Amino acid sequence: MNTAQRLRGILAGSAGNLLEYFDWYVYSSFTIYFAHAFFPRGNATAELLNAAAVFAVGFFMRPVGGWILGMAADRYGRRSALTISVLAMCLGSLAIAICPTYAQIGLLSPTILVCARLAQGLSLGGEYGASATYLAEVASPEHRGFWSGILYVTLIMGQLLALVLLLFMQYVLLTPTQIESWGWRIPFLVGAAGALLVFWLRRQMNESESFEKARSKDNKGGVRVLLQHWRAVATVCGLTLGGTVAFYTYTIYMQKYLANTLGFSKESATLISALSLTVFAAMQPLLGALSDRLGRKPLLLFFGFGATFGTVPLLGALSHATSAWMAFGLIVSGLLVASGYTSINAIVKAELFPTRIRALGVALPYALTVSIFGGTTEYIALWCKQAGHENWFAYYVSAAAAVTLLTVLRLKTTDRITAEMVAMSQPGEQATKDL
Repeated sequence: MNTAQRLRGILAGSAGNLLEYFDWYVYSSFTIYFAHAFFPRGNATAELLNAAAVFAVGFFMRPVGGWILGMAADRYGRRSALTISVLAMCLGSLAIAICPTYAQIGLLSPTILVCARLAQGLSLGGEYGASATYLAEVASPEHRGFWSGILYVTLIMGQLLALVLLLFMQYVLLTPTQIESWGWRIPFLVGAAGALLVFWLRRQMNESESFEKARSKDNKGGVRVLLQHWRAVATVCGLTLGGTVAFYTYTIYMQKYLANTLGFSKESATLISALSLTVFAAMQPLLGALSDRLGRKPLLLFFGFGATFGTVPLLGALSHATSAWMAFGLIVSGLLVASGYTSINAIVKAELFPTRIRALGVALPYALTVSIFGGTTEYIALWCKQAGHENWFAYYVSAAAAVTLLTVLRLKTTDRITAEMVAMSQPGEQATKDL
């Protein structure tokens, strides 16, 4: 694959990743406006809890997507799995966009919402493993960390675009009443339409050479083979646990926390979240490129120590934030620490597995961990608030980060991707690159 083909493949995969995460995060960004549409009206926290529960339910489909699409990516190709995943996301978004409200069809409304989120969860469960694997296999070794950061930029940009669209609707297009009445459907329609465009783009992608060479050898993969690499699987779970809890704390939950706990207006909470995500996105390729020079492990240690010992004082200070700028600065500080994980997590995990099970090896344990811990982060935070002990949540985040720290301290691996490529082109030679 030449440089132009490599760049086209990375950009096509990244564009799809952006659109998939836009569709996924539109739900959380607009929850404060549409929660009442799918559930009986009650107090604001109860409605948010119901919506957060559906958000969590969608996550529980992600391991199924990681398993099905991960195996498809390892057997039929990364491109095929990526194409299927974006189509499933499109169907889920369209279903939410046209779904009648609870007042119109009763319990059937939240039932349709749950089914749509299950389809989207399946899609996203397979998306991460396939896109991370594809990027790792087509990016040049000396810039792999940088492109890992770019991949995460697309994830953040998907969330950021959801917030930007909300800001545009809040300040320019519609009134709050109009957004709550019908305007919240617009972003889901936008996401469904964009997914069709990405579907076409991904059909034009070139398959990775690593996969083609591995397929020509007729190597068998699957869960049975994956279990032979149980240490790598456990490493993916350990790395993901703290990273995903920290990520969802400072991105997904912060918008609700600012509005529901600190008393900021919905518009101000959205603006603070959007600005902090913009800074967060800019951090990713910079820290990814830094890992190409220093190695992956120093950045992971920065996250591990920072999140384990810094979360409680940081969230404590945030609970006393008296201005939007103070809240913004504290959130960005948390996101900086989280970037030690997010900027390189895709490439670190892909480097743990051989080609024949790489997509499944990344997707399944990652999706399983995210579904259990990432998908419930917002729900646990809201539960702590409703129980009258909101400060407990900070200790929960710290405990999750401690698991990741212990995993990083024990982490020893080599760059399998580079080793495989060298072995294919120069039989008998070995190439390793410590994290």
